[in-house]
Amino acid sequence: MRIESRYNGPPGSGNGGWSAGILAAEAGPGPVEVTLRRPPPLETPLALVDGEVRDPTGLVVAEIRPTPPVDAVVPPVDRATAVDAAARYPGLVDHPFPGCYVCGPQRADGLRIFPGRLPDGRTAAPFRAPEQVTGATVWAALDCPGGWSVIAPGRPYVLGRIAARVDALPEPGDECVVTGVTVAVEGRKALVHSSLYGPDGGLLACARATWIALPTGPDRA
Repeated sequence: MRIESRYNGPPGSGNGGWSAGILAAEAGPGPVEVTLRRPPPLETPLALVDGEVRDPTGLVVAEIRPTPPVDAVVPPVDRATAVDAAARYPGLVDHPFPGCYVCGPQRADGLRIFPGRLPDGRTAAPFRAPEQVTGATVWAALDCPGGWSVIAPGRPYVLGRIAARVDALPEPGDECVVTGVTVAVEGRKALVHSSLYGPDGGLLACARATWIALPTGPDRA
């Protein structure tokens, strides 16, 4: 396994959703939960051994465990509502990782999913499926919309754990909608859900994830 450099999240590391999707595919059939133990390294050979993903030095990058089927469905919105929400995407003016492959405004070659907040606290964004769609593409699309339901100015979060259910892949060029919501926050941990809907409004995939707030200010040390 290898996370290509174009699929970055924070500088120098893989986007959490894309990386987890690549690792989950290696684990084979059946629902799994991927826990990221350190930032996924880019352009580095990774090996899965007994549920642990290790880099060439033996460091554990992630753990993969079987999990019950994911049923974390966030209700859909129509595409016009998602487009309107995306126009208010806070990451357009204040983004902790503006080069993120999924939600970074600096990435013309990325997925360009810009989740804006709805009045009820959910996030929503339009998503045009790229020319090549894989399971990892869907895991990536489910990642950031959940995170942006809890990210606040000056309070960056990163993905810590995710499990996804992919019922179907969108076709290249499909105009989809992604929604996300925060379910609970405890200390630095936030439990979020997200869902991907196809052009006909049908559910394609959903995910539950735990995001971790990065230390800031005096806590950084």
